[in-house]
Amino acid sequence: MSKFAIVTGESRGLGEGIAKLLLESGVNVIGLSRSQNHHLPGIAKENNQIYKHYSCDLSDPEQVEGTFNELKELVFTKELSTVFLVNNAAAVGPIDQAMNVNRKELVQHVHINTVAPMLLTNLFLKEAQEFDAVQAISVIVTSGAARRAIYGWSAYCSTKAGMNMYTETVALEQEELHTGNKVIAFDPGVMDTEMQETIRSSNKEAFSDVERYRKLKEENHLNSPMDVAGVLIDILNDEDVVNGKLYSIKNYL
Repeated sequence: MSKFAIVTGESRGLGEGIAKLLLESGVNVIGLSRSQNHHLPGIAKENNQIYKHYSCDLSDPEQVEGTFNELKELVFTKELSTVFLVNNAAAVGPIDQAMNVNRKELVQHVHINTVAPMLLTNLFLKEAQEFDAVQAISVIVTSGAARRAIYGWSAYCSTKAGMNMYTETVALEQEELHTGNKVIAFDPGVMDTEMQETIRSSNKEAFSDVERYRKLKEENHLNSPMDVAGVLIDILNDEDVVNGKLYSIKNYL
């Protein structure tokens, strides 16, 4: 029997950590991102697992759907026992007052943060229902910004809030359909990643809380992406993972 995980944004940060730990725990990994990770092939080889990268622009819905239809032939086979979808990739920008955000930036942001994970999860669950004996879990990586308004983050707060409600709604559907498939959200908290570098480089006019985030870095209050990835892997390996639940790193680290 085989185990697979589809991970978006696995080229760096939390996505890389998740992919690495999955490979080390005996799960084959399919990565979706614009750029390839050069460390993961070696880790896959060391652990006798499959790692395959698909170059995909997650802001392009047609490309997202086409890529899924290509990779599903590799993942969904008669030997499949467990499959995960980890919707990790996200954009934090544009960081600015809402009235200053232009159409192109806004549309791209919504496509990456909302359309792509919704579309992938829809396709993933549709495919999984054809396999009665397969355990399928979709993870939406969310944020504390989904539950509180942050000056300059109108797009990010809104898209993450939307994904929280999407998680609850689709989990309800799966429960009432008795599919056995699960959809959960995972809030990784504030991590030491390139996204945080982007946040700290903002100017105060666009993002009034910027000094707070700079201070978190200076005082070493940022979690390691690998530590956070380890928590998520433990959650996924728990037989009692709760469908529709929002898991928060605050309860673990």
